[in-house]
Amino acid sequence: MTLLTTTVQSLWQVVLVGLLFGAGLPAIFALGLRSLGGADTAEGTSQPTVAARIGAYACFAVVLIAIITGILLLMKDFLAGSFGIHIF
Repeated sequence: MTLLTTTVQSLWQVVLVGLLFGAGLPAIFALGLRSLGGADTAEGTSQPTVAARIGAYACFAVVLIAIITGILLLMKDFLAGSFGIHIF
C-alpha cells in the first residue's frame, strides 16, 4: 500500500508540473493577450478596461517569472562552476 501511495503522490506532482509548464504557460499567455484585445462592438473594437489591462499584465508577469526561473535553474550549475556565482 505504501508503494501505491508514493506512486500516486509522485504522479499528481508530475501531472501538475506538466500542465503548468506544458500547457499552462501558453494558456496563461493567451489569456493575457485575449484580455488586451478589448471588446468587439458594432463600431469596431474598443480599448480594454483598466481591470483587463491589470489582469493581462499579471498574466504576462507570471509567464515571465516562470521563464526566468527556468533559465536560472538551468544555468545554476554553470554559473557556480564557471564564475563562482551562487544564485540559491
